Amino acid sequence: MAIVTLTTDFGKSDYYAALIKGALLSRTPAVQLVDITHNLPPFDIVQGAFVLGNTFRSFPEGSIHLLSVNNYDGNLAFIALEREGHYFVGPDNGVFSLIFGNMGEQVYRLPYDAGDPFPMKTVCCHAVDHIVSGKPLNEIGLPAGDVEQRIALQPVISQSQIRGIVIHVDQYENAITNIGKELFEKVGKGRDFSILFKRNDPIQQIHSIYHEVPVGEPLAFFNSSGFLEIAINMGKASSLLGLQIDDMVQVNFH
Repeated sequence: MAIVTLTTDFGKSDYYAALIKGALLSRTPAVQLVDITHNLPPFDIVQGAFVLGNTFRSFPEGSIHLLSVNNYDGNLAFIALEREGHYFVGPDNGVFSLIFGNMGEQVYRLPYDAGDPFPMKTVCCHAVDHIVSGKPLNEIGLPAGDVEQRIALQPVISQSQIRGIVIHVDQYENAITNIGKELFEKVGKGRDFSILFKRNDPIQQIHSIYHEVPVGEPLAFFNSSGFLEIAINMGKASSLLGLQIDDMVQVNFH
């Protein structure tokens, strides 16, 4: 049974996600639908890329991932592609380039009726049915040609400093940065360091789990995605430390 995941900004109070699910099951009953999230911030393709980019590899190869965020940005088009043994379907608004970088070739533009008030439903049903039927992906639509490219903001580095930003705040208000463990170790070379953010006291140690510090104390560690995370044990780092998306986090090595 094919696995089909859904990652959207539809929310939970409206009928949009259910509309797509019902249409998918009506056309291709032999699929297993998995909700990754429907609570992406509206129109936020950066968060959409972050969430799907950090989850799709946990699913079996051959899974189909439907992504719907900011579909109506003035250039309505949908694409399908295969990467790392997985299939992806969603809007041509740059969100997939934030996950995979240079999109290259083998990206296909999906047909839909321009008069359809909710074309994502039609696009999803067509794509899932095509892939589950075992048809070649290059027959799903015409080659997309040039697709929308977005460049993810990268940390700024020097010999003794990394300057990054908060890219995600999770349900527990942990602040996740774009500073990866590999980059941290490459620049740091085993030196002592201070992690600076807002006007808070610097953090000068990397921990492994939240409970390595007393309840209510801040800490920093590299999470399951390999990114530097600032948290408070049993607390809300975003609110209590004033950390929001796009805020700067700086690591000084000494």
